[in-house]
Amino acid sequence: MTFAATILTLYPEMFPGPLGVSLAGRAMAEGKWACETVQIRDFATDKHRTVDDTPAGGGAGMVLKCDVLGRALDSVILPGTGRGTADEVGGGGAPSVVPDISGSEHSHLPLHHPADGPPPPVGEDLRPILAMTPRGKPISQARIRELAAGPGVIILCGRFEGFDERLFEARPEIEQVSLADIVLSGGEMAALTILDACIRLLPGVMGATSSGTEESYENGLLEYPHYTRPQEWEGRTIPEVLRSGDHARIAAWRKLQSESDTRSRRPDLWERYEGARVQPASGARRKTKEPDQ
Repeated sequence: MTFAATILTLYPEMFPGPLGVSLAGRAMAEGKWACETVQIRDFATDKHRTVDDTPAGGGAGMVLKCDVLGRALDSVILPGTGRGTADEVGGGGAPSVVPDISGSEHSHLPLHHPADGPPPPVGEDLRPILAMTPRGKPISQARIRELAAGPGVIILCGRFEGFDERLFEARPEIEQVSLADIVLSGGEMAALTILDACIRLLPGVMGATSSGTEESYENGLLEYPHYTRPQEWEGRTIPEVLRSGDHARIAAWRKLQSESDTRSRRPDLWERYEGARVQPASGARRKTKEPDQ
């Protein structure tokens, strides 16, 4: 099964970008995943192909329009509208002749711009829909694994001040996602990062299966530190336990290092890990014992 990614963006030329090289690029060439872009501006209906407007209530910046975004998203997920030209998008009122940014007109403007590999399936789309926004829930490695195990993903890239909130009210299936507590100039870089995280987990992409499991976040901890040759560098040597050949000692040392580093560097992760570790097997809460009278 090919993992199919569809990106709704104002900058389709950013894809596949760095995902066209290295492991992801090779996986795309082998048909393990496919990427296509949808130019959001193609769904604007006015002469200037406007995709944003000033914030209601005033304020700085511009806001992406819900009507344009709704038409763009519906062209991907609704049966019978998966591919085609602007005049084929049902219910959107898009004209068959659409002016481009320069003012010239051309009919049957293509909506989808596939990259290498087979295109995603047409029809009623069951892929999760992510909207990249700093107001979203930070994505986790567990969620990445869920996405990678599915048929693919649709990603809506934000720009400017973000999305008109009515898009999420009208399309509650959209999952609002952020990378971290940072603000980017647009959702494209975040989309590339999420796709990279998914693609590396696809079957056959990484050489060793364990490469995707013995890592940070997979078991609730940061990964243990790594070393390689030379054995000594600038007066520093590889820890003796890693040179001992004793696999039990090595495993115990690595676990201890993971716990120590997580506790000191990511107390939030450590608190969740500790909470999960002491939870009773039944899942029931431990009852507080009454003190003796």
